[in-house]
Amino acid sequence: MARTRLTPERESELFAAVLDLLREVGYDALTMDAVAARTHSSKATLYRQWGSKPELVVTAMRHNKPVRLADIDTGSVRGDFLAVVTRTDDCRMEQDSALMRGLSRAVHDNPDLHQALRELLVEPELSGLALLLRRGVERGELNPDNPALKYVPHMLIGAFAARQLVDGRPVDQAFLLEYVDSVVLQALGV
Repeated sequence: MARTRLTPERESELFAAVLDLLREVGYDALTMDAVAARTHSSKATLYRQWGSKPELVVTAMRHNKPVRLADIDTGSVRGDFLAVVTRTDDCRMEQDSALMRGLSRAVHDNPDLHQALRELLVEPELSGLALLLRRGVERGELNPDNPALKYVPHMLIGAFAARQLVDGRPVDQAFLLEYVDSVVLQALGV
């Protein structure tokens, strides 16, 4: 069956509704019926466009990203990291962190969600981060033998997870800017 093309506006509305529902009820309780009702669309349309609930949810999250990591190139590693941190405002950062915390629990019971997250959200971000670091090596800012290079994704994800757990506070730009300067760039020798 041919895929019907939604307008960008309609797609954005639909993705916003999916994320709202996800925040309201969590991944496990989110249903395609609820999405169809909220968006005044049919389940058949949703399945034709995205194939599954995991793919729809992760595509909505990916659509919500204002700038892709691969598109950031300020000419310096520090500038690139600062651009990464400031690409999202504090409110949206807190919402995205809450969504990811909720989904991180759901992936343990749902291999389809895990696969969709890896393919549509995690892998593109990891590729973008690898490109950012490779450019730093090519410019001579980073030592290609620095063992910390392979741990940068872990450091960044750890910052998001640990802030709420350790400090009981949401991640915000001020915390991440200080974290990047104090931890990530220090480990990279910048």
